[in-house]
Amino acid sequence: MDRREFLLPEEDMDFLSKYSGEWETIMASGHQWIIFNDYPVPKGYNLSKVRLALRIDSGYPSSQIDMAYFFPPLARVDSKPIGALANQPLDGKVFQRWSRHRTSQNPWRPGLDNLETHLLLVEYWMNREFKIR
Repeated sequence: MDRREFLLPEEDMDFLSKYSGEWETIMASGHQWIIFNDYPVPKGYNLSKVRLALRIDSGYPSSQIDMAYFFPPLARVDSKPIGALANQPLDGKVFQRWSRHRTSQNPWRPGLDNLETHLLLVEYWMNREFKIR
């Protein structure tokens, strides 16, 4: 299951060599994706682990990683809605796309930001969900 269909920059590979979970890189619909299997989900959601996909666009690491994609879809256990969601077919499944983006106060910083910093941002988005609703 550990597919490696493309290579990531060296600093991302260094990070992934220390990452305790399973991950894979795939090519799908003309894009590069990294998928983290059994990605931990904070309390308050319907699942404790999901598959997290991140699209790696051409030009990365100069161009940013954007958004996050989850399978199976996440829901809040308190039944409050999660905003800005869409479906994203990927790898024979339908992932839940969270349309979350960097801001002018928190822009992508080429040479500083990478896969690891984007995962920190995804974690922030998941926790922030409970502060905004």
